[in-house]
Amino acid sequence: MSNNGPPPRWRNCPRRGQLVAEKFLPMKTMLGPRYDDQVAEENRFNPSMLSNYLKSLKVKMGLLVDLTNTTRFYDRSEIEKEGIKYMKLQCKGHGECPSEETTEMFIRLCEHFNEKNPTDLIGVHCTHGFNRTGFLICAYLVEKMDWSIEAAVAAFAQARAPGIYKGDYLKELFRRYGDGEGAPPAPELPEWCFDDDDGDVDDDGNAVGQESGPSSSGSAPGKRKKEKIKLGAVFLEGVNVKGVTQVTIQPKLGEIQRMCQEMAEWDKSGFPGAQPVSMDRQNLRFLEQNPYKVSWKADGTRYMMLINGKNEVYMIDRDNAVFHISNLEFPFRKEPRVHLSNTLLDGEMIIDKVNGHPVPRYLIYDIIKFNGQPVGQCDFNIRLLCIEKEIISPRNEKMKTGQIDKTKEPYSVRQKPFYDIHASRKLLEGSFTSQVSHEVDGLIFQPCGRYKPGRCDDILKWKPPNLNSVDFRLKITKVGGEGLLPQTFGFLYVGNYDRPFAQMKLCVKASGSPSLRKSFWSIWTAVLREHNPKTGKTRETQTLS
Repeated sequence: MSNNGPPPRWRNCPRRGQLVAEKFLPMKTMLGPRYDDQVAEENRFNPSMLSNYLKSLKVKMGLLVDLTNTTRFYDRSEIEKEGIKYMKLQCKGHGECPSEETTEMFIRLCEHFNEKNPTDLIGVHCTHGFNRTGFLICAYLVEKMDWSIEAAVAAFAQARAPGIYKGDYLKELFRRYGDGEGAPPAPELPEWCFDDDDGDVDDDGNAVGQESGPSSSGSAPGKRKKEKIKLGAVFLEGVNVKGVTQVTIQPKLGEIQRMCQEMAEWDKSGFPGAQPVSMDRQNLRFLEQNPYKVSWKADGTRYMMLINGKNEVYMIDRDNAVFHISNLEFPFRKEPRVHLSNTLLDGEMIIDKVNGHPVPRYLIYDIIKFNGQPVGQCDFNIRLLCIEKEIISPRNEKMKTGQIDKTKEPYSVRQKPFYDIHASRKLLEGSFTSQVSHEVDGLIFQPCGRYKPGRCDDILKWKPPNLNSVDFRLKITKVGGEGLLPQTFGFLYVGNYDRPFAQMKLCVKASGSPSLRKSFWSIWTAVLREHNPKTGKTRETQTLS
């Protein structure tokens, strides 16, 4: 059964790109007036808007090639009445690249049209105007205009950024037209790829039996939003840790992400780890009402650790990027020759200074699954005991007998201790902080209940006033409408609010890098210009009005 609404991820997808080879105009599909009540005016793209755009450029489009696998999006007569020839080449966008037969038909069609109409443009669209559209345009450039496949892919990416973003499409292009080995990695997915997504429909909005589109999931169908793939992720900023490689190949990446989410009982996409909230006067009373433990808040980098057998140890960061860790062993206490599996830990990487040298360490502070057992449902004190007895002690025993050589491990593994909350003051005193070889920037108050994934209003973090920070994000957005010149705005989002706190027009230098004005209306901010590798955000330490 088909989806009768706009296709998934369509609303905020850019309407069109720039000309490719002065001939092809790539664009997303238009939607007819039947969709107007489901699409905000600023997001609409219909045949009349295309006509007005072409008139404003004083150019003629003589042919429009529709690659979608449906006829429901708009009435072709609206195109043909403008004197544009309409051609339909049904091309599936789910799970397969354009076939060689479809590619040949597209090339013949465009070649025949160009012979008779050398000055007219050819419009090409699939649902979003990136993968199927880019694939066939690049094929034409190679076969009929003698371009190299590298130049064709790069030109399309420049005209319709970020270009072809499905890795299998790029690999197939380079298999057909290159040496098969030089395919570039798929670019990072743009934000609109994660809007109003539905795993039960393909790119055209047709029902499918499994997830489709720009997904990093390699597992069974589900209702989770599709995972964003962060290519080129860095493990522990500023330190070169040996034996660590990012996992980007499917289906392995999706399997690991889904396994961690299911272990943590997290039914959404993204990082499943528990997230603390800042302590305030309202939640301070929790410390009186429920049992809590306390530990210092390290200035570290958050990671979950999945242990799934020998040489199957992975770290998952807050962006849900996955790293394979080699030469790290976790023996089963009851049978030391057997490696732990089906185990999920939570913790943070810190960098200790030892004799002036940086030493990376992973501090484990929670456990969700142990050898398949749901220990995350147990009391926190029991989980701490499990970490010590089942994770740390078996490793130490093997180190004593020389069966584990810690000098060959990429980093050390320790348990982070927790104390009775009456020890809070001592954790901030110089006598304690001087014993810790990394920066202490506050306290973490951990409830003794079961592990909860995602935002957890019971886990409280406290920082001294001079280290208190507010995360903010600047989102660059183009705003326009029919008959209006597009303008670029910067929207400032503060903390966890989903509405912008302020906005401003964006001034772009010739170099292409944004130059930000110093004021948002009458609001001035003094910013601590420190990039935080844990979140990718900058910390705001003071706000003046």
